Amino acid sequence: MKLIIQIPCYNEEETLAVTYADLPKQIDGIEEIEYLIINDGSSDRTVEVAQELGFHHIVSFKQNKGLAKGFMAGIDACLHLGADIIVNTDADNQYRGADIEKLVSPILEEKADIVIGERPINETEHFSWKKKKFQYIGSWVVRLASGTKVPDAPSGFRAYSREAAMRLNVVNEYTYTLETIIQAGHNKIAMTSVPIRTNPETRESRLFKNMWAYMKRSASVIIRAFMMYKPLKFFGSWGTIAFLLGVAIGVRFLFYYLVGAGDGHIQSLILSAVLILMGVQIFIVGLQADIIAANRKILEDVQYRVRKIECSKKEA
Repeated sequence: MKLIIQIPCYNEEETLAVTYADLPKQIDGIEEIEYLIINDGSSDRTVEVAQELGFHHIVSFKQNKGLAKGFMAGIDACLHLGADIIVNTDADNQYRGADIEKLVSPILEEKADIVIGERPINETEHFSWKKKKFQYIGSWVVRLASGTKVPDAPSGFRAYSREAAMRLNVVNEYTYTLETIIQAGHNKIAMTSVPIRTNPETRESRLFKNMWAYMKRSASVIIRAFMMYKPLKFFGSWGTIAFLLGVAIGVRFLFYYLVGAGDGHIQSLILSAVLILMGVQIFIVGLQADIIAANRKILEDVQYRVRKIECSKKEA
C-alpha cells in the first residue's frame, strides 16, 4: 500500500520545513510513504527548500494558477506515481501531521473512499466569531447541495482512495474543497469525516482577502456546482416558484374581475402572464441542462477509464 502526501505550495519557504518535519514517516498498514509538493509559481526558494528537505516529487507551474489547478495537478501526478491513497494537506502546517494516520484509517479499513478532517472550529483561537459562523453556514449549505453529512466542508485536510481520486474533476479555478464534496455526493462515493487537530496560525490565508470575498467566491462555487450536478432540481425549483407566483397573481386578478373591479388590475394580469411564461422557460432550461448533465456524466466516465488506462501503463 503506497501513500503519497501532496502539499500545494505558493511561496512557502518559511513554513515548509516545519510542515515537512511534522509529516509521518511510518503508518501501520502503509508500506511506502512519499511526499510531493505542487509549486504554484512560487517566486521564493520553495522548490530549493523542498529539494533540500528531501521531498520525493515536485510538480511545478511557471506561474500561479490557483489552488484548484494545483490540487488537480497533484492528484494526477500521484495517480501516475502509483499512489493507493493520496492525502492533501497545507504547507502552512495548519493541520497536524500525526492526524494523517487517523485520516487514512477509514480507507485502509475499506469503510470510505474520501475522508475529510473535521477541525475543532469552536476551539480554534485564530478564527473570529464571524468566521466560525460562516464556516458552519457554508458547510450546512454544502450538505444540502451534496446530500452528504460532511461537518467541515472547507477543510483541505483530506484523504482519497485511488478509485475516488480517479473520479475527481474540478472545473472552477478557485478551490477544490466545496465542488469535490458536491461531486462525490452526486456520484455516491463513500465519504466520511474524522476529528482532527490544528496548529496555531503561522500566516494569513492567501485564498481570500477578507471574509466577504471568501463568502462571495464560495457561494458562486456552490451554486455553479449545484447547477452542474443537479440542474433539474435547481432550475425546476426556481421555475416552480415563478410559475406558482404567476398563478397566484392571476387568481387575484380573476377574483377582482369577477366582482367587477378588473379594470384597475390589468397590470396584475400582465405580471401574472410574464411570471408564468418565465416559470415555464426556466423549467425548460432545467430539462436542457439535465440532458447536458447526462452527457457530462458520460464524459466523466470516459475520463475515469482514460485515467485508469494511463495509470496502469505507468505502473507496468
